Order: sequence, then structure tokens, then C-alpha cells
Amino acid sequence: MPLIAAPVIAPPDTGEPPAGGGGGGGIILPDLGRAAVTYYDPVGGVWPLTTPSLGWKTLAEGVSGLGATAYELTTDPRARGGVTLRHAQAQARQIVWPLQVRGDSHMGFVTRWRQLASAFTRTLRDGPGVLEIARPDGSRRQISVLYQEGWEGRGAAGSGWIVDTAVMTLLCEDPYWVDPVPVVVHREQAAGSSFFTPYPTVSSSQVLGATTVTVPGDVTVWPTWTITGPASLITFTHQGTGEAFTLNPSAVGHGALLAGETVTVRTDPPRVRYQDGSPDGSNWIGALNWPSAALWGLAPGDNPVTFQLSGSGPGSAVDLSFYPRYETA
Repeated sequence: MPLIAAPVIAPPDTGEPPAGGGGGGGIILPDLGRAAVTYYDPVGGVWPLTTPSLGWKTLAEGVSGLGATAYELTTDPRARGGVTLRHAQAQARQIVWPLQVRGDSHMGFVTRWRQLASAFTRTLRDGPGVLEIARPDGSRRQISVLYQEGWEGRGAAGSGWIVDTAVMTLLCEDPYWVDPVPVVVHREQAAGSSFFTPYPTVSSSQVLGATTVTVPGDVTVWPTWTITGPASLITFTHQGTGEAFTLNPSAVGHGALLAGETVTVRTDPPRVRYQDGSPDGSNWIGALNWPSAALWGLAPGDNPVTFQLSGSGPGSAVDLSFYPRYETA
């Protein structure tokens, strides 16, 4: 699941100076230590949640849902007692996030309150937003969020005039945290010189990448592959599991990829696009060797993989990319 990293823009202007006083580039999150938190709404707005001088701040004591993913376990009884785990299914995550909003006047407060409410609730219309947690060492982890409930004031005497607190529940369809910086493996066939110079040569089959891909993180990742021609047949094999799939451009009536032509294969969800200049590319899902194609993932740790190209030549290349995934923030 690739996540957005929206360009940083200023929060909307309320017409008055920031409230609340004081700076601060982070809060102490329960069990996790100091962190700076930013929310990216689905239309590109950027909302720092740990900078009180902007007029709102996170109340750290109420934050929850940042720990390890919850699982539903399917088990079978053992004849001599106990059970055997058959399957573990990760469950959707719920994050509780309390946010206090202030203003130097009633209308200044109301403007901020409404703008923040819209930034979160619009995820139900415009698609998920992204919650990002940055550590002092510069590392970041992100998770896609949907507003579920909780943008309500305290309802106590005096609240709702120039200050109030909302305790939101955010739903995460994918419960895992993701590093927004992708890991990329690139393999390209260089132009070589033939023994029969100056006659050019094109190999009938070339093992372009036989390598060990190391996956950081806690969870299996599902890579994206980009193939650049020339190539007539491309096979991707996970040597550790034996799973493999083959891309055959001729299966969709195209013929071999020419130099510079590219195809992108996503493994989850399955998607194959030939970059023909249209905005989304042509659908080449039929170029895979169904039904035996296994669009395999990469487990945490070392993965021995091979990608083999037939009809390759100078400029033939394969790029593998993925985003490391984690159990916790």
C-alpha cells in the first residue's frame, strides 16, 4: 500500500494570529516516546498535530491504537488437548486521537474547529488521509486513516467558546504502518561489445537479476515491478518459495517489448499496465501466465529472487520497489 506524501502547505488562515502560545515539535506518546505528528488530508492539506502555536494540539494522554496489530486467530483442536493455529488474520486498526482546539476569539476558534473537522471527515468522501509519525532520528511511519466518529465538543460548561476538545476515532483499513521511502532494486543490461564487432547481439535469454532482497520491517510486502524493453518474455521467481510468474507481451497481441517500452506489474492488488501514453496505461493483466501465475510477496529478512528476460538487449531493465511495513508506529 503506497501512501501519499503531500506537499507541505500552510494550514488555512483563520484571520487571526495563532493561539495557544508556545512552540514544540513533538509530544510524548504513550509507550512510544517523543514524536512529531502530521496529518495529510486527502486533498493535499497538511496539518501538524504537535505544534500548539498553530491553535490546536494533541492531548497525548488520550492517544491509543498505535501499538501492534490485533489478529483474529483460526485454530483447530488437537486430539490430546490444546489447539493448532491454522491462520492469523490481521484486523482493521482503530486509532483514538484527542485534539484540543483554541482561538483568541470565539469566531477564530469556530473557524479552526470547522476547518479541522472538514479535514478529517472529508476522508469519507475524497478517500483516506494519512497520519504520519516522525521520530527524532528523521525516520517516519505512515498509516492511511478514515474518520469514524468523535468530532464533538466536551459539552461542559465554558467549552465551545474559545476552546474545546474532540476525541476522534480513526479507522485504518490496512492496520500496518508504512515507511514512506521506498526500497528500490534496479537491474539493467549494459551495452556490451561482441566478439564479432561491429555486429550487434541480442541474447535469447538473460538472467538480469539473481540477488538477495533484504526487507526491513515486520510484515510481508507486495512489490511493484517495472520492466523496460527490449524483452520478449520475463519470468520472476522467488527462489526461497519456488513461486513464480511470467509476463508474455505476445499474449495480449503486442509482441516483444521494444527498447524503452515499459510495463508495470503490481502484486497487491494484481494490476498490469503497459505505459502507452494514456493516463493510466493499457490493461495487460492478460499478459500474465494465468492460472499458474503466483504474484508473490517478500517476507521480512532476506529473499533470494531471480528475474530472467528473454530477448533482452542493451537497455533492458527491471526495477523492483516496495515500502517496508511495520506492526507499530
